[in-house]
Amino acid sequence: MRQARGNMQASKQACQHLDTRLPVAARVASLIAQMTLREKISQMLNAAPPIPRLGIPAHNWWNECLHGVARAGKATVFPQAIGMAAAFNPDLLFTVASAISDEARAKHHQAVRFGNYGIYFGLTFWTPNVNIFRDPRWGRGQETYGEDPYLTARMGVAFVKGLQGNHRNYLKLVATAKHFAVHSGPEKDRHVFNAVVSGRDFRETYLPAFQALVQEAGVQSVMGAYNRTYGEPCCGSALLLQKILREEWGFDGYVVSDCWALNDFHTHHKVTATPEETAALALKNGCDIECGQLYGALLAACQQGLVQEADIDRALQRLFTARFKLGMFDPAEQVPYAQIRPEVVNCGKHKKLARRMACESLVLLKNNGILPLGKELRNIAVVGPTAMNPVALLGNYTGFAPQMTSILEGILGKVAPGTQVAYHKGCEVTGGNPTRLNPKDGVDVLPAKDIDVIIAAVGYTAELEGEEGCTEGDGDRGRYGLPGHQQQLIELLHQMGKPLILVVTAGSPVDLTWAAEHADAILLAWYPGEEGGNAVADVLFGDYNPAGRLPITFVKSYDQLPDFSDYNMAGRTYRFMQETPLYPFGYGLSYTTFAYSNLRLSRKVIGVDEAVTVSVDVRNSGKRDGDEVVQFYVSAQEASVPVPVRHLEGFKRVHLKAGAKTTVCFTLRPAQRVAYAEDGSALMEPGRYQVSVGGGQPGWTASRCREAVLRVRAS
Repeated sequence: MRQARGNMQASKQACQHLDTRLPVAARVASLIAQMTLREKISQMLNAAPPIPRLGIPAHNWWNECLHGVARAGKATVFPQAIGMAAAFNPDLLFTVASAISDEARAKHHQAVRFGNYGIYFGLTFWTPNVNIFRDPRWGRGQETYGEDPYLTARMGVAFVKGLQGNHRNYLKLVATAKHFAVHSGPEKDRHVFNAVVSGRDFRETYLPAFQALVQEAGVQSVMGAYNRTYGEPCCGSALLLQKILREEWGFDGYVVSDCWALNDFHTHHKVTATPEETAALALKNGCDIECGQLYGALLAACQQGLVQEADIDRALQRLFTARFKLGMFDPAEQVPYAQIRPEVVNCGKHKKLARRMACESLVLLKNNGILPLGKELRNIAVVGPTAMNPVALLGNYTGFAPQMTSILEGILGKVAPGTQVAYHKGCEVTGGNPTRLNPKDGVDVLPAKDIDVIIAAVGYTAELEGEEGCTEGDGDRGRYGLPGHQQQLIELLHQMGKPLILVVTAGSPVDLTWAAEHADAILLAWYPGEEGGNAVADVLFGDYNPAGRLPITFVKSYDQLPDFSDYNMAGRTYRFMQETPLYPFGYGLSYTTFAYSNLRLSRKVIGVDEAVTVSVDVRNSGKRDGDEVVQFYVSAQEASVPVPVRHLEGFKRVHLKAGAKTTVCFTLRPAQRVAYAEDGSALMEPGRYQVSVGGGQPGWTASRCREAVLRVRAS
């Protein structure tokens, strides 16, 4: 009888983790208590195997959805992250992230029905990338939301909330803030590099977006970077993972290493001598799961006394809390997100959303009046290596859509049936001499005398910029100009004496100094996604009024920048750059005009711990309906320490019909006026602050900018 009661008690305990009436913490503790040490360690690798006796399914923690579910077959492909940042529209980005998470859920549950628990079909996603795009040479800058900490934070928070959902009991997905921290190239040095920055830059530039994702968005996962920061490898940094992330910010999720980053501890960074020492250092300092295989050494590390089983249990508690919140141990009918149907993947609604996001992301850099084009033109020449190149639509970490609309196809879909559209590649993206498009050279695209306009589709693809080991080079961009012979091509096209419009694909700034002087119009398309060709055509032919704004400065040349490996912010980005760039952060043109008036402060004098409301009236003074991105900048005039020239502290994208007016308001909180000492300590300083509201930075948009002085008293 006693044995029977004991068996019943053991059976009851064995089933506690499946009892949905119990709190998640109790269920997790019950499950961990039943696992052997080897089983525990097996769950701390990205490819976690099943444990059938406990009802634990296999789970691969590695998944990607930077701009759509990636590497897992059919999905909706949205514009690359840098392009979505150019939309300056967090609400739209939230909608995009919600659509991505719908597709991710549908794909996951369909894969499980097929018995597929492999990579790229799980529910834990290693995105967004909220590193600061501090230098245009960094190939992975395309994955980010640009160079500004405030914009990056706002876009990142929206994306995380859209991925993780808002259910009181369940996570829709797990989002991951990466790469923590102080990480932005050079790619070739990431396994050995020690990023050294002042405490000021650390707190003012590199940490704010991560802090916002943790404290505002409740991101459930953080990925460490490959490099060292202040001498500590980021995936095993006591400063980053313990002191700042958990103790200071209150993070309660789990930390994952970048892929095979732990191997660098002993092979490249030389901070440990053996795999066991590496595993122990990473685990004890807060890295809960490894992408790779090195955490298999934890068994030997335990035997050597380098770690305790309690250290492993702590990591498992964080990992299984996430899996329980995702509903992996609950009946499917109780998990609302498990009911999302496969038909949602690349559905018509999502394709329409991809087109809208692509339209909002496009930045018109120059227009001498040639745009928008008429649809009744007789003859259009479309030339260039990205016009019919689907790779130019994608960017890195991408999925694939059944129908990708190229730039040429988008143009063909706009023009009248009687319009002649001739196409020629002109040259390869990186190789091949450009072809003269002139009858006397034996290549007839169209006789030059008949051409009404030339649309040149040029630029980069993600094969030329991206992560270490991408197709060309080391991933970074050593060359700033157009790749291959594309510059020569557009100069030849210009010699034909016809209106020349450039459509530029890229994930980073490009040297457009020649084009800025000689082309009639320049449209920056980024890597615009599956609907990119349609979106480009919408703008070229006036069905959409462009309003994208640059999330990063376009310098005139790399000579305007400090050394790539110098992580100090002096001379970098619009916040600290003293030289005049080609195009500034926040820049972009429209087919209409906007006028600003009646800038007012709720109070002109405030205390250091008080907030102020800033309001301005915005009117569409042109003849076309359109969007305006209203930007709010702050500049400390009397700081006792070095501060940014100016910094963005608010923005709002508004749609106004021709002649319509609206009032836009911003709140400037005390935390947005903080200055930092060299050691990173925060200072709340009195003095004069210039506040500017307009369609871009003051000095670049004088007719569309209003300024006022705010005085902050000591008490």
